Amino acid sequence: MKDKQQNILIIGAGLCGSLLALRLGQRGYNVAVYEMRPDLRKVDISAGRSINLAFSNRGNKAMKLVGIEDKVKALCIPMHGRMIHDKKGNTHLSNYSGREHEFINSISRGELNGLLLTEAEKHENVSIYFNKKCRSVDFEKTTALFQDYKTKDEFVEDADIIIATDGAGSAMRRSYYLSKKFLFSFSQEYLTHGYKELSILPKENGDYKAYKNALHIWPRGSFMLIALPNLDGSFTVTLFLSYDEGEYNFNNLTTEDAVLEFFQKEFPDALALMPNLIDDFFKNPTSPLGTVKCSPWHYKGNTLLMGDAAHAIVPFYGQGMNASFEDVVEFDKVLDKNLESWEATFTAYEKTRKKDTDAIADLAIDNFHEMKGHVANPMFQEKRKLEMALEQNFPNEYASKYSLVTFNEDIGYREAMLKGRAQDKAILNLLSDEKIDLKENLKILLEKVKQKTEAILENDKIAGLK
Repeated sequence: MKDKQQNILIIGAGLCGSLLALRLGQRGYNVAVYEMRPDLRKVDISAGRSINLAFSNRGNKAMKLVGIEDKVKALCIPMHGRMIHDKKGNTHLSNYSGREHEFINSISRGELNGLLLTEAEKHENVSIYFNKKCRSVDFEKTTALFQDYKTKDEFVEDADIIIATDGAGSAMRRSYYLSKKFLFSFSQEYLTHGYKELSILPKENGDYKAYKNALHIWPRGSFMLIALPNLDGSFTVTLFLSYDEGEYNFNNLTTEDAVLEFFQKEFPDALALMPNLIDDFFKNPTSPLGTVKCSPWHYKGNTLLMGDAAHAIVPFYGQGMNASFEDVVEFDKVLDKNLESWEATFTAYEKTRKKDTDAIADLAIDNFHEMKGHVANPMFQEKRKLEMALEQNFPNEYASKYSLVTFNEDIGYREAMLKGRAQDKAILNLLSDEKIDLKENLKILLEKVKQKTEAILENDKIAGLK
């Protein structure tokens, strides 16, 4: 473990893999990264994949670790809250936090990935190879079979350890599953909804057509549209819609007239900003939304799954990238312990990390229902109003579930989930039972929420939920 001359093979040079290569390179390991796609710094390969992402505190913690926080900040557009659009085009800004310094950022996937690759390559002990697709992994021999996209030649790479950061369709996870050589649990659950990328182009002078510093959302109960700003004045727009349920769905939106009718009825103010809608709609793919959970993530001291390869989640908490970056931070903490073997290291890492990645997967599903419907519910809006006031007036005493997950990077996702869910339940119960009046003294309201939350947490503990 203390011999830094060991050779580490990383499969996948996406966000998690390139950050991991950079950090292991900084630690002195010999690192070889193999990526199936071309070098995104030279070729545009973003079509149909979300080209911008929500970047927040847990992700930034990783940027601090590798010393590139300022370089990443230059790529960010702050989003202070959700700009909610109703069917008539009225808008309402709902802040993410009552504390002014707490906000999320829109960041370009390609720009960030490119920066991480460039930083990793600055280390002589890090090599990155593109257009090399992993076919399978022999986790007993610690070798991986690759195919070169251009020559079609197959070749085997050997290493001391292999870490797979090759996303939701991980080749190494598939090798674990198909081999039947050890007890490997795997689940993959899809939502009934898919998503399609669209866009709002900038004005002719390069300005934004809508308010720049917010995540725009058009909640419509069983479906929704969202938009995140880009540095060039455009917005990346994503439609989340059922494949086959409801009056309008992806399976029946097959003509230009049907698509225009749907947008005119449900998102008229968005449609007015999107003369390119039809081109985008029929050019870009419709993609599924799924959650992957599995265990164990490692095989002895030979191989390890990390990032989406271990725990892919749906995008509704804006935490997929942040969770994968936090994986690297948590792995780094275990490396600091200098355990006696890679097996001990991988075991310790999974033990500390899996409960949190399971929690954020569940929270992301919760937030899907919240975003497409609840944000427009009057009771939910009352709850948010109270939470904003509590965060503003008692910044050190209260944090909403959203704040606990997104801005409190020093507590794990599971702890944030348990406390946050209890607080949500406490406030909604107090509001529905008319036990609190929003005109009351805020200190009294805070105490009522705290007492009710503690009682719920205690009941959860008795019920074995904690």
